[in-house]
Amino acid sequence: MPTPTLNPGEEAQLLQTIEMFEVIVQSQSGDTQSLEILKEAYSKLGREDDLINTAKRIAQAYLQQGQLSSAILEYETVLQRRPDDADVRAALRQIEEKASSAVVQPANDAVSLASVSETTQVRRKTRTAASEDIDDGRKTMYKIYVESKLITAGDFDLCWRNVDLTLAPTDPVEPFIQMLHDKGIFLLDKSIKLLSDKSRVAYLPLDRYDVDMDLTRGFPSDVCRRWCVLPFDRMSKAIMVATANPFNQQAAKELSEATTHRLLWYLAPPNDIVSNLRKAFR
Repeated sequence: MPTPTLNPGEEAQLLQTIEMFEVIVQSQSGDTQSLEILKEAYSKLGREDDLINTAKRIAQAYLQQGQLSSAILEYETVLQRRPDDADVRAALRQIEEKASSAVVQPANDAVSLASVSETTQVRRKTRTAASEDIDDGRKTMYKIYVESKLITAGDFDLCWRNVDLTLAPTDPVEPFIQMLHDKGIFLLDKSIKLLSDKSRVAYLPLDRYDVDMDLTRGFPSDVCRRWCVLPFDRMSKAIMVATANPFNQQAAKELSEATTHRLLWYLAPPNDIVSNLRKAFR
C-alpha cells in the first residue's frame, strides 16, 4: 500500500518513474543506477515485494560486473528485511566460494559522467576559459567517431562547437550528435546507441517523462544551456540529469557545484533536452 505521506500527484509521479525505468532495465539489466531509482520508488510506494526483487536484481547486476563487495552489501540489505530468504543466503554462499577462488577484476577505467558526479567533492571557485583546461568530452568523442573512421576529421570539426565560459548563452547550445544528424553525416539513433554502448550510460526517452521544471530552474541556466544538460527529476538524494554527451566532465563538475545531491546521468534525444530547457529558462 502507498505510504500515507504521499499525495496523489506524488504517487502518480512515482508510478510514471517505475514505468519508465522498468523499460530501461529490461534492455539494460546491468544498469544499477536505474535499478536503484526503481528500488527507491517501490520503497516510497510501500511495495515491499517489488523492493526486495529489485534489490536482488541490483545484487545480480553487481555480480555480473565482478563487484562482489557491492553485491554482498545489497544482499545483506535484503536479509535485514527478510532474514530467512533462502535465495539470498544461497547467493551469499556462492559469493564466498567465488571470492575464495577468484581474483576480482578491477572496474572499467572508462570515466563516465555518472562516476564523475558521484565522486566529485571539490567545489571549484574559479574557472578559466582556456579550452585546454576544459574536458568537455571532445577528445573522447573524436576517438569514437574519427579514429574509428565513422566520420572524417573535417566533419567532426564542422559539427563540434567550442564554448566560451566567459559568455552566458541565451539559448541551449545544440549538441554535437544533433549537428551530425542535421547535416546528414551520422544518424542520431546510431549516435545514441553508440554513445550508450561506449559510456554505459542508459538511454531515456525524455518525451515520455514528466520533467520537474522547478527542479531544472534550481540549477544555473548558463550551465544547463552551455552544455545542453537537463536536471529533470529528483529521487531521494539523487538528481537525474539528461545529456547528449556522456563524456562531458566539465558539465558534470559545474552541475555538481550547484548541488549537494548525487547526479545520475542519462542519454536523451538532444531535441527533447533543448525543448525542455527552453521551457524552463524562457
